[in-house]
Amino acid sequence: MIESAALLSVVTFIYGLTLILYVIAWIFKKTLPGKLATGAMIAAAVGNAGGIVLRWVESYQLGYGYAPLSNLYESLIFFSLAFAVIYLFIEFRYKIRIIGAITALFPFLAMAYASLGVESGIEPLIPALQSNWLIAHVITCFFGYAAFAIACGISVMYLIKSAGGGTGLTDGIPDFGTLDELTHQMVMFGFLFLSIGIITGAVWANQAWGRYWGWDPKETWSLITWLIYATLLHARLMRGWEGKRIAYLSCLGFVAVLFTYFGVNLLPGLHSYQ
Repeated sequence: MIESAALLSVVTFIYGLTLILYVIAWIFKKTLPGKLATGAMIAAAVGNAGGIVLRWVESYQLGYGYAPLSNLYESLIFFSLAFAVIYLFIEFRYKIRIIGAITALFPFLAMAYASLGVESGIEPLIPALQSNWLIAHVITCFFGYAAFAIACGISVMYLIKSAGGGTGLTDGIPDFGTLDELTHQMVMFGFLFLSIGIITGAVWANQAWGRYWGWDPKETWSLITWLIYATLLHARLMRGWEGKRIAYLSCLGFVAVLFTYFGVNLLPGLHSYQ
């Protein structure tokens, strides 16, 4: 039987191929590489989902039997799947393929890091993780993270277009209004899921440690991230901000997401991914 780690390593290369094809389609303005990129993204998503299911089965075969969402390796592969699902929805809903030239970098880097830099062994869960709240908390948080990653990629494309001065590289990029609206929609989606993730995390923390909130580094930075995106939405809806200011805030918010995800692992706390 194929091992999940081996399958997911192959998926990493498919995500890399996807990124290359999207970039080729953007630079050379060709339809065929773009269609191939979409097909590759679908294949990567299917393989990604299959790898997660296979790892779940393997955990039962080892006698542990838990959803593969408990450590850094598993969270990275789920983040990639969440990203692919949201991105493909955007591409098919809005018929905009070019944003994959930047955003497809995120699942590729996540999978590459998981495959090359993280321990992939399946270990028994510690008591605090043996809860159904784990599934609800991780799924909602990482769908939020994936939406924020896409919003960041779209914002970078907005900034490239605004600095491009009408050069050939910016010709195929959607208009500023479309990019701004897509960023807004992705931030709203991510904000909703991050909010639910924080709430389910608080309920889980009370079940596991007897308190809803303890100012653990992960909790603190999750709140900081939430506040940055809340500020972005407030500035847009109440102050009328748009364009570059929203794009810069979107990028800043994703930097906070990355620190919440990776940076806090360097700090002592109950939430550090291993």
